[in-house]
Amino acid sequence: MYISLGSDVSVHKNDIIGIFDIEKTSVVRSVNDYLSGCQKSGRIYYVSLDMPKSFVICDECVYVTNVGTATIGKRGRRKQCG
Repeated sequence: MYISLGSDVSVHKNDIIGIFDIEKTSVVRSVNDYLSGCQKSGRIYYVSLDMPKSFVICDECVYVTNVGTATIGKRGRRKQCG
């Protein structure tokens, strides 16, 4: 199952390691250090130019998106047809 992160960007549900609220976690130094390291190594992908609400850590990269954590979580819990 793929989960939409906005702006035609989707990731496979199994590739997601974590979904984090950017406002609540950006005050933690270790999170800022991690994101800075990802930025320097080119592993951050900005899904939208709008104000970011969350970031999604996946196997290959980190997606920064304007979609909230609750919305991404709901998209991941949808039942599939078939």
